Formats: sequence, C-alpha cells, structure tokens
Amino acid sequence: MSERPLNDDSENPDRFEEIVEAETDRDPDLAVIEAGSRTLRAQAGPSQGDGVPARPADPEVDRALREVEAELAGRWGETKLDPSLVRIQGLLDILGHPERAYPSIHITGTNGKTSTARMIEALLAAFDLRTGRYTSPHVQSVTERISLDGAPIDAERFIETYRDIEPYVRMVDEREEYRLSFFEVVTGMAFAAFADAPVDVAVVEVGMGGTWDATNVVDGTVAVVTPIALDHTDRLGSTPGEIALEKAGIIKQDATVVLAQQPVDAAQALLKRAVEVDATVAREGMEFGVVSREVAVGGQLLTLRGLGGEYPEIFLPLHGAHQAHNAAVALAAVEAFFGIGAQHARTLDLDVVRRAFASVTSPGRLEVVRRSPTVVLDAAHNPAGARAAAESIGEAFGFSRLIGVVGASDGKDVRGMLEAFEPVFAEVVVTRNSSDRAMDVDALAALAVEVFGEERVQVEPRLDDALEAAVTLAEEEGEYAGAGVLVTGSVITVGEARLLLGRS
Repeated sequence: MSERPLNDDSENPDRFEEIVEAETDRDPDLAVIEAGSRTLRAQAGPSQGDGVPARPADPEVDRALREVEAELAGRWGETKLDPSLVRIQGLLDILGHPERAYPSIHITGTNGKTSTARMIEALLAAFDLRTGRYTSPHVQSVTERISLDGAPIDAERFIETYRDIEPYVRMVDEREEYRLSFFEVVTGMAFAAFADAPVDVAVVEVGMGGTWDATNVVDGTVAVVTPIALDHTDRLGSTPGEIALEKAGIIKQDATVVLAQQPVDAAQALLKRAVEVDATVAREGMEFGVVSREVAVGGQLLTLRGLGGEYPEIFLPLHGAHQAHNAAVALAAVEAFFGIGAQHARTLDLDVVRRAFASVTSPGRLEVVRRSPTVVLDAAHNPAGARAAAESIGEAFGFSRLIGVVGASDGKDVRGMLEAFEPVFAEVVVTRNSSDRAMDVDALAALAVEVFGEERVQVEPRLDDALEAAVTLAEEEGEYAGAGVLVTGSVITVGEARLLLGRS
C-alpha cells in the first residue's frame, strides 16, 4: 500500500499539490523557537482569552496528544492534494455519515475564510444554537481546528475522538490504494465530534479549493465564497475565474450562496454554477453590504445592510476594511441560514447581533500581542492579503515608523507580498520559521533587497532573533515616537511569533 498518491515529479498533470500552512511540516519540538522565547515572553504581556489553546498542563495528556500529533504527521501531509473524495467518503460511510447529522454552512474563498467562519459562529451561538466550527490551518495547536461552542476542543477530547475513529481509519487505509491523508483524518474527526456533541449547525471551512476538498462531502444549506484572488496558481488556475471554477464546487443543489465582492471573471464562474444547481444567490454590493464604517478604539463601528434590512452601530473588535466586508458576508450567511431574504424581509434581533460581533476574535489577523513598542501579527501569505494588511495597519494604528518581520513559505508569490508591504515598511527583517517548507532566508533576503534596497533589509535566520532585532529598530525611535512592528508572511511564522511573545 502506498503512503501517498503523488510523487514529487508528479507525472499525472491532473493531480495537483496543496500548499497550505501546515503543522505537519514543523520541527516537532520547535527547539529553535523554544530556545529563544524566554526573554521575549518576559517582555510581552499576559496571554488573553483568544481561543488559541496552550499545551496541556497534565504531562500524561500532553504525551498522549504528542503521540496523536506524531501519528497524524506521519500520514500524507497537507502539502499535497489528490483530487478525489473516495477516501473521505469511505471513512464517513463506515462512521455512519456523521456529517449528515446537522446542517452545515460551507465556506471557501482565497482570503478571509477563518475570520468569516468565526463571525458566523459567534452569530449562531448568540442565537442559542450549539455550534461546531472546522477551520484550517491552525495558528499554534492542531486542536484549534475543531471547535465546539466557540472554543477549541480540549486535548483530552481531541485524543479521544482520534482514538475512536482510528480503527475505521485503518480499515479505509487497508482497502484503498492510498492511505487517508492528515487533512482527511482530521476532517473525519471534526464531523464525528460534531455529531457526538451534538451540534445544531456546523461551520465548515475548506482546506483548499472546493470541488476536491475533503470537506466537500457536506451538503451546505448555505455556501459562502469570500474574496477570490491569485493564490496556488500552479494548482488551481492562473486567473481568478479559473480558481473560482474549483471553488464553485461547494455550491450545492437548491442551496443559498453568499458571495463576497469578486473579480468579474470569478463572479461569472460562481454565478454560472449557481444557475446550474438552482441555488439562490446573495451578492455583496447588491443584496447586502457595508453601508458605513468608522475607525474606533480597538476596532471599527459599522452599519451593515443585511438581506432583511439595516443593522446600525455594530462594533467589530477587528481592524481593516476587509474585516468589515467579512462581517457583512457573515451576517448575510446567518440570515440566509435562518431563512431571511428578499421574500421573507425581516431582520435578526439587533441587540443580539451587536453582542455577537462585539465578541469576535481572530488570532493572527492584525492582532496586537505587545505594547511599547506595539507588535502586531498578521497571517497574510499572498499579495491580496498583504495589500489588505498594509492598508489596514496604517488606518488602524498610524505608526510613525513600521518595521516588518517577514518569514514566508516556498511556492508563494513572495515578491508580490513584499511589494505590497514596501510602501509601509521603513525597514524589513527577513527570517524563517521552523517549517521544512519555509523559504530559504538568503533567497528571501535577495528578493527583499530587490524590492526595498539593501539599506532597508536586515537578515536574521532565527525568528526569535528577528523579533528582537525588529523591536530594537522600533525602540530607536524613542518610547513615545509611535514606531511599531508587523510580523507577517505565513500562518506558521505568526503562530511561532505568538508563542515567542507569550500568547499560549
């Protein structure tokens, strides 16, 4: 039995690899990160309740979780994608199709999926529904991927869920040509955990694409497509329209599809799919949208137009215009789930909606993790995400001088990301994270010099050293000068920076 269906030289052009930020490629003990973390943690503030779990305090539970993590990591990794649903369907057949035990809201897109999923989850929970949320990649702990009632399942439950389905995973492994992948097994775990809870509704984010993603075994009553941009172009297509063809696969018969603002060719592909399956369409800028937004302390104040009417004075504790648009999409998705639309014009309870949005967190998305100087984390890993972060950090923080710390992954449009940040970074410190797929720091430095000029680029191969160097550069401005640091380029880089800065 083969370990994985793809060779590195991939003779079959119809198969393609998945490039995502994945735990499975990390150094298991993050030795480099842990070695340099003590000083930085001491300088940082205390961890906040942001839904990112720490390692288990009980040594035995921690040991058991590490065993599960190692077994998952030994499987065909997330960095590959085989366009087939046979294995995940086989697992769910044996498990009795837990994914059919509850309705689902299914989310795809290029950027904003996780933030939108968190907003949808908060809204549903505010209306007294028990929620399950499945998202990827994770920031620090694999347990983040599976949430119940707005919080990641604890380590004990993660271990128990894995051990419960493990015999059935082995059955599928033995009868199929290829073993189940890391992502397929965790997807099966999520669906089983949701059915066992049980949840009233699942919020399910695709890993990559749509049609062939392992999550596309759910029949989402609501399908959500966040903005589509160029990413994974060698796997999904070279234009937004081509990428949209793959992502449109989550739109199912008679569902409601909620579309964020899209490039013209992407919108055309998505609307064509909606017509083919007789789905109801709600489009940002047409049926719903952002009426107004004002920058506020700790976030922004919004007026949103939903499918049933306006929702004024919504405080969202996240920064950036892109998060306001994510909020509009999330609101429309929840309205659609509750049957609100043009033919049933009514609004959700305004006070409940306000409470829900005010409770939203999104770790690693323009997240402040330190003051004096201010250090902000943003998991932008493609040019579109970088442009949104660059625009938003200027609006939200108004730094007099901004130092960038960038650690990227191979296979990404790193030049495009650097060019997006060039206007806002006074200087940039290039580094690498602990992932085997991290871009070589010298190659990254060479690109940065081309974009920024040699005098604005500093190279620090270790992330802890890079953070210290950036903080030192910011402190040169003086305590009250308003300099800041932005750490970006990869979800893994951001997750490891959170660990170094004491956000457990």
